[in-house]
Amino acid sequence: MKSKYIIYTGAILLGVGALASCKKSFLELTPQGQFLQSNYYANPAQALTAVVAAYDPLVTETGGIDNTYSSPLGALNAASDDCFAGGGSSSDVPAWQAINNYTLSPTVGPQNQFWAINFQGVNRADVLLEQLPAVPGLSADLLKRYTAEGQFLRAHYYFDLVRLFKNVPLILSTLNLTNVYDQPQATPDAVYAQIEKDLLAAIDGLPVTIIPAENGRVSQGAAKALLGKVYLYEKKWSDAARLLNDVNTNYSYKLLPNYGDIFSTKNKFNSESIFELVHSGTQSYTWSNWDQFKSNVYVQMVGPRSYTGPIYYSGGYGFSPVTTQLATAMKGDPRYGYTVVNIDSLTKATKTSYSPSYQNTGYFIQKYAPINANKVTTGITELNWPNDYIEIRLADTYLMEAEADLNGGGSTARAQTLLDAVRSRVGLPSVPATLDNIYIERRLELATEGHRWFDLVRWGQAPTALAFKGFKAGLNEILPIPLNETTNGSKVKQNPGYN
Repeated sequence: MKSKYIIYTGAILLGVGALASCKKSFLELTPQGQFLQSNYYANPAQALTAVVAAYDPLVTETGGIDNTYSSPLGALNAASDDCFAGGGSSSDVPAWQAINNYTLSPTVGPQNQFWAINFQGVNRADVLLEQLPAVPGLSADLLKRYTAEGQFLRAHYYFDLVRLFKNVPLILSTLNLTNVYDQPQATPDAVYAQIEKDLLAAIDGLPVTIIPAENGRVSQGAAKALLGKVYLYEKKWSDAARLLNDVNTNYSYKLLPNYGDIFSTKNKFNSESIFELVHSGTQSYTWSNWDQFKSNVYVQMVGPRSYTGPIYYSGGYGFSPVTTQLATAMKGDPRYGYTVVNIDSLTKATKTSYSPSYQNTGYFIQKYAPINANKVTTGITELNWPNDYIEIRLADTYLMEAEADLNGGGSTARAQTLLDAVRSRVGLPSVPATLDNIYIERRLELATEGHRWFDLVRWGQAPTALAFKGFKAGLNEILPIPLNETTNGSKVKQNPGYN
């Protein structure tokens, strides 16, 4: 099984972007079949299709080594103090239960999906970067842009891998069955150095702005934002502050006046969005499309089970119930109603009902809720939610720059201005620009958006904040490597403590 995930050169599942209409984005994919890599890059149109294929793992909603449902948000929220795993029972989506309870093992946990999806992305980027220079008829401008996109994507996939696993092979060329097992893990420093190298190389080749028909493709600002974030994780404070300041001041991004508008399906690619992952509600998916979904199935997952009221489309599957810790922290904050919904109170007030899920708290995620306003009529509704996921947005980069300034001896006044901007947008008064206040603000501003677990780990706060879930210091800061990747003569070694 190992070769399926590290090597993906035999045949690549490709899709084409809907470029003809501004109503559809570049990454609303229509599967086009399988093409042999050895004879596929024959013209510029095929090169563009390969670019789309390299983006594709970013929005994969299913799949992995065991072909169970996969969503990065589900696992990351369950790992944090924002949410529990939830679902129908303690055995519903075992990978999420394992990271929720910190009972991870090499065979049980979300590591199978994280490893598979990201290495699939690495391989597609590697193939793209190898093949592009030889594509007949590809103009110099397109070669430059497509190469930059491949470099950004490889860096993105490796950033996830090194944060999640720390010890991963560094694969920069396509492999075959004779050498796939011979790839040792690189040092984290070497992986981070390659991520920096790819992003620095990508920046100049990317456009400053993205036209509507190409929404979902990476821009120069997004590459700088990701590089600034990488520097932040490496504690290269001055570099992080410099790059993030560039993003925050020299591009056209703006905080939206209304916080709730950030997450509206009618407001995709808004002025606050720096890097947004596209989900389509027009693909007419049915259960026969398993492992193909580019809609946001996580939306269905987080709705209350068997809900009978007028607000949510027939409920959901009861995953990711919000913890009482987060609900308590947010009460009184203007962002509460856009982030959390109290279904217990709602059903009592409206004389409706729902079925409590496993680990039910009565609180559910509002940002990605399956509300009637977003319901589509194509295919099976629960498999075709159109909600995008904004992976990097301006309030996030504001707070990262402020954090870098304070840690690196930069401008306290600048940090104060950035913190004030995030708070004043929602009508909150100024508080001193301290690291503790920035940590608090990140939680409240970005709650349930998948950042919290990474933040707790990099701040060294995870052992305390996640003690109630069973987090073990010195072990659970990284995930176990999937068992199949460490057997059959592989040079990949299991992470410490997970043998």
